[in-house]
Amino acid sequence: MSSKGKVLVAMSGGIDSSVAAMLLHEEGYEVIGLTMKTWDYASSGGTRKTTGCCSLDDINDARILAVNMGFHHIILDIREEFGDSIIDNFVDEYLAGRTPNPCVLCNTHIKWDALLRRADQLGCEFIATGHYAQVRQENDRYVISKGKDENKDQSYVLWGLTQSALARTLFPLGGFSKPAIRKMAFDRGYEDLSKKGESFEICFVPDNDYRGFLKRRVEGLEERVKGGNFVDMEGNVIGTHQGYPFYTVGQRRGLEVAYGDPRYVIKIDPKENIVVLGTKEDLNKKEVFVRDPNIIKYDHLPEQMEALSKIRYKDKGKNSSIAKLADGRIKIEFYEDVQGVAPGQSAVFYDGNDLIGGGFIDN
Repeated sequence: MSSKGKVLVAMSGGIDSSVAAMLLHEEGYEVIGLTMKTWDYASSGGTRKTTGCCSLDDINDARILAVNMGFHHIILDIREEFGDSIIDNFVDEYLAGRTPNPCVLCNTHIKWDALLRRADQLGCEFIATGHYAQVRQENDRYVISKGKDENKDQSYVLWGLTQSALARTLFPLGGFSKPAIRKMAFDRGYEDLSKKGESFEICFVPDNDYRGFLKRRVEGLEERVKGGNFVDMEGNVIGTHQGYPFYTVGQRRGLEVAYGDPRYVIKIDPKENIVVLGTKEDLNKKEVFVRDPNIIKYDHLPEQMEALSKIRYKDKGKNSSIAKLADGRIKIEFYEDVQGVAPGQSAVFYDGNDLIGGGFIDN
């Protein structure tokens, strides 16, 4: 038995999770690789080959690496629970006029739960992933902090993790840059792996056409929602649209409205099938409300505190104050305007490099 302990590593077949498994194996952990089968794109009626974590090639790549490194590898089929939880929520959020955040839900409710359940069955003390983030114990709390590589930091999508999950989680890549990870793969003889590209797409929408996905997924949706009105900020009708679920807050392209200057989606009203358009300045907000928050760094949030808050993954964040409201939501007050605040997306708060917590942007 390894003196380091036994760890179950989530292996998608990509470079990050593969190198994470390599590093833990070299450090002396007893590694078991686990690849999760989450989705068959063909079942949605799409035409493009399944990619990313669901492709047969990537599953085989993960298995071959495990065989070469001399540790066990398991494939776990979680398509049913993934579909029921993540895809149904994805559809429901768009039908509610919001922009969903499936990666956060998948991490919190699917992947970590599946990993921990199987880790218990296999007698593994730890689980590990290839996320660019760091975790440490501070007093009686487990705290997530940003990965060393700011360009790759993935702490934003981990705000939903519980303390019990973090107590058993390892992030081997958190202290490295992406170029360093590629070099590690190359130096260990995995040249093809070192050159492997990255996917920025939702795994079950690999052609990036979420509108087509919704049309295939919800029978008769296009007929139900087409012909709604575009209105301006005063409520005047300025055109008709293809259906409110096919638009997102901040969108400018594809609106098909003739105007003297650019117009953006400001608000979506699903009950009336109305999409409100305005200028770029109309997107400005200083107050954002966050529902279903999860606080990681503290056992409870102070009444009010300073924080760097982010409203999207690639957002650099802006200075703000955050306060917990009586209804359980968190109110963010930004010190300068932010744009493109989309209900359904995640808002995440930082104290320096430490993740305070996060939640979903409310309507």
